[in-house]
Amino acid sequence: MAIALALLAAVAYGLSDFVGGFFSQRVSPWAVALLSQFGGGLLVLTLTLVTSGSPTRTDLAWCVVAGLGNGFGTAFLYRGLASGRMGVVAPVSGVGAALLPVLTGLLGGERPAVLVWIGIALALPGIWLVSREPVDGHASAGGLGAGLADGVLAGLGFGTLFAALAQVPERAGFLPLALNQVVAALTVVAIASLLRTPWLPREPLALTGLVSGALGGLAMGAFLVATHHGYLSVTAVIASLYPAFTVLLAATVLREHVHRAQAVGLGLCAVAVAMVAAG
Repeated sequence: MAIALALLAAVAYGLSDFVGGFFSQRVSPWAVALLSQFGGGLLVLTLTLVTSGSPTRTDLAWCVVAGLGNGFGTAFLYRGLASGRMGVVAPVSGVGAALLPVLTGLLGGERPAVLVWIGIALALPGIWLVSREPVDGHASAGGLGAGLADGVLAGLGFGTLFAALAQVPERAGFLPLALNQVVAALTVVAIASLLRTPWLPREPLALTGLVSGALGGLAMGAFLVATHHGYLSVTAVIASLYPAFTVLLAATVLREHVHRAQAVGLGLCAVAVAMVAAG
């Protein structure tokens, strides 16, 4: 059950990132990111109407931390998807999102197998290769691809989200996720304001963020339940498979080209995630 729910989270996250990233290239990514939090919040509030839960102050505090990570990750992911290529930003953020929960699981007493450590070792060169961009049809000599920094920051944010959500027990229900969405929305506004970039939704296309957010809310709900039935170090890595679905859509729908070095990097990232999950 835990694996199935984590895979559902991966699919929903991948679809969410594709929709958000696609329209972030046409309107303000910050506006899309902000509305995505409202879309996710509406879905979560709907879930609270049909479920029960009794969250404590500690549970709510963890969701505040999760909301900070959620807003931070969403803001920089969408900015990266808008300025860079989906096939670069999404995998980098996915590997980054997997590493922090693994470390959190270790500190919490989980003891992954040797395969996990091999997977982490493979992830590092995978990130480096997948971040390289071609110049005049050839891979640049060590140049970092557009949006790489945003992908790394997004990975840190989503890693924090996964690690913090895993601390919320089953008895808390889904209400803490609503607080998570509120904090995430405020975080998006705060980061956009610090960077002096417009964040108010002004274009009708920005409303597509509601769809992206609803998919993200579904993913968070599935991941939260998955952590109640399995190890964080496993469920978080499986959920971090979401870039595979984003990249697949980018390649098939947008016809985005992936050059040889990036293909190797994507392969290493995929093997890394698979090995961590298997371990």
